This record gives sequence, structure tokens and C-alpha cells, in this order.
Amino acid sequence: MSHDVYADAKKRLARISGQVGGIQKMIEDERYCVDVLTQVSALRAALDQLGLLLLTHHIEDCVFGSGPEHEMSPEDKKQEVRTTLNRFLK
Repeated sequence: MSHDVYADAKKRLARISGQVGGIQKMIEDERYCVDVLTQVSALRAALDQLGLLLLTHHIEDCVFGSGPEHEMSPEDKKQEVRTTLNRFLK
């Protein structure tokens, strides 16, 4: 994983961790349900963005990157993308 992707993922995970803690405190404080749901939605969006970052990195660098370790047939590359998307979208 490139340093930039690693740093971005680490920053996103720290933010996500803070959001989870915030939601937990909201529940403990018996905050209004709609407010909690709004934060749950924001958390889901943050997780989706982290997943998209990692998915993009995998496809660009691991599947279509250069170097001998990336020598897959076109069919193998298509299958790798299908498998990755299937796991990510479950």
C-alpha cells in the first residue's frame, strides 16, 4: 500500500473511531433518536469512503499496476475485480 493511501486510510479510521465513540455517548446520554440516526448515517458514509479508497487502490495498484507481480491475464484481472466488488458490496 502506498504511503499516501496508508496515511489517508489511517486518518479516516481515526475519524471513524471518533464517530463511533460519539454515537456511543449519544446512546448513553439518551439523545433524540433522529440525532443518533443522523450520526449513524454519517458513519456509514465514512465507512463507504474508506472502502472506496481501498477498493480504488486495489484495482489501480494491485490489479492493473505495473511490475512482474501484476502479470495477470485480462480474464484473471476481470475475475479479480468481480471477486473484489462482490466482497466489498456484501
